[in-house]
Amino acid sequence: MPSSSAPTHSHAPAADAPPPTPEVLARRRRAVWLMLLVLVPVGLATVIGLVVLWPSGEPTRAEVAAEAFVPPGTTFPEARVVSVEPFDCSLPGAPGQPSSELTCARAVVEITEGEGAGQFQQIELPAEVYAAGVEEGDVLVLTRDAGAEGGAGYQFYDYARDLPIIVLAIAFAVVVAVVARLRGLASLVGLAFAFFVLLQFVLPGLLSDQSPTLTSLVGSAAIMFVVLYLAHGFSARTTTALVGTLFGLALVAVMGAVSVEAARLTGLTSEETIQLQTFDPTLDFSGLVLAGIVVAGLGVLNDVTITQASAIWQLHEVDPGLGWRQLYRRGMTVGRDHIASTVYTIVFAYAGAALPLLMLFELYDQPIWTTLTSSALAEEVIRTLVGAIALVLAVPVTTAAGAFFAIAASGAAGAATERRMSALRARFAR
Repeated sequence: MPSSSAPTHSHAPAADAPPPTPEVLARRRRAVWLMLLVLVPVGLATVIGLVVLWPSGEPTRAEVAAEAFVPPGTTFPEARVVSVEPFDCSLPGAPGQPSSELTCARAVVEITEGEGAGQFQQIELPAEVYAAGVEEGDVLVLTRDAGAEGGAGYQFYDYARDLPIIVLAIAFAVVVAVVARLRGLASLVGLAFAFFVLLQFVLPGLLSDQSPTLTSLVGSAAIMFVVLYLAHGFSARTTTALVGTLFGLALVAVMGAVSVEAARLTGLTSEETIQLQTFDPTLDFSGLVLAGIVVAGLGVLNDVTITQASAIWQLHEVDPGLGWRQLYRRGMTVGRDHIASTVYTIVFAYAGAALPLLMLFELYDQPIWTTLTSSALAEEVIRTLVGAIALVLAVPVTTAAGAFFAIAASGAAGAATERRMSALRARFAR
């Protein structure tokens, strides 16, 4: 299943549909009360989970180790490049092999912030940094070690990317607000809440001794409760989508746990996880794989369930006389189209994220099945398959829930029963 950053589709009914009548609004309200009977216990369990599992604020073992890894007082000031002087830093080759021709550079930079602002320093730029292009006037991010011998020491850390990221973020917010208006602004607020939960609850919980599965499930459920209602409003459609989304998250957790255990995924397949292991070897890295699967499923499940819920309620409002089976069958016609397109989205999103890894495997001389089942690629394969299965099954569950609540709220079933009883009474009277 893809992380909270994978692209999604939308096949919802047209936004220019006629406004609902008072009778339709009344049926929607009755449906919401029916669905609350299901959601209230889940919501209470989520709140209790947040209270019980909320991090204490004390530094974890990994945080303590990370602080020791970085020299005390280290800062990351920005600096402007004043001059660049390339030099040859080629490495001698192995016996019988040509040497590697590399060009590094010495750069004079002016510190523009922090304690050393206004000072000029000389730093060395690695070959890959110089090859990417460094010119006079460029802004770099440095590390400043205040405890270095002979005064503060500066080294290249990264490129400064403030401007493009800020411009894109502002453009994103403006486009969402202009096109989606108040609903778009609400979705941005929901997105901010989601990042708050991830940064303040999920990540600290994963770094502690808490269960990664329980932490990710509680955090994901809390995010969905707030995000869905903020973005789509408190309505029968949104509540139907929330039921389907919570079902999908639970299914992802169960299937993910079984799959991670059966495939013996260790989670130690990247530089990041290996670095985490050096900070805290006691972390449950297999659990981190499962937590990643759960968090990655948030966006795509939300997309699919809200589309299905919208389709069901629009169908019901257009023709309130449709029975449960007819409503479910017509809703699944829309759902199958959405499944077909979204499955491609999941697979290609993961393939794009793992493209460098796939390129490496292309260079290795080994059977394709051995490559697919290797620990590095098996994580992505299982993540994709678990997410896709949960996505596909969330569609009929959301459709069935929407059809059930729509029929129950409208009282159509009760009216049909009354008609049958009246017919029976008339027959006996004769």
